[in-house]
Amino acid sequence: MTRGGHQETGTDPERKCIVTGASSPKVGLIRFGLGPDAQVVPDVLARLPGRGFYVSADRKAIEKAAAKGLFARAAKQPVKVPEGLADMVEAQVARRVVDLISLARKAGAAVTGYEKVKDWLVKDKAQILVQASDGSERGKSKLHPPGGPKTFIGCLTSQELGLAFGREHAIHGALAAGGLTTRVVEEAARLAGLRGDIGSRAAGRDTKDA
Repeated sequence: MTRGGHQETGTDPERKCIVTGASSPKVGLIRFGLGPDAQVVPDVLARLPGRGFYVSADRKAIEKAAAKGLFARAAKQPVKVPEGLADMVEAQVARRVVDLISLARKAGAAVTGYEKVKDWLVKDKAQILVQASDGSERGKSKLHPPGGPKTFIGCLTSQELGLAFGREHAIHGALAAGGLTTRVVEEAARLAGLRGDIGSRAAGRDTKDA
């Protein structure tokens, strides 16, 4: 698992990226399908029927596939690529991460708030530390991932993290061990790839109880 990154299990089925030509586990790729009008459709959940095309979970790769006609080449037919395809994918993956954290919260496997997160870390209950990309670095530096950078997710904004916990915004979150947490980590890895260098974003205001 990388910083906000992907944890390889060694058992994931592999697919070939139509941009790089490299084969990778499906969990690190974005699947696309074709609609009835031959329009390229993001299939983040990989559930659409028919043949799928895979692109690395990377904004530049998706933009290149759209600009260079690589979807048409893979489909062996003319296709329609919607404007802002990479933005569509990013929004869908971000929503997926938020929904999964929300499910973890409802299952008692996720908490937010500085003191609660700190308590979980002290008691070794937290497997993953989640912090908003736009939270102040000074505030975030007071908490440390339980297992180093590989157990950190930092690709969500404070508004997105807040949405996962049913509040206006949140800066700190923690996830306990479990199947939902594994899925959060996998989806967050894809989101981090789509958002690129999230560490370069300007820090915002931090609150102790966020």
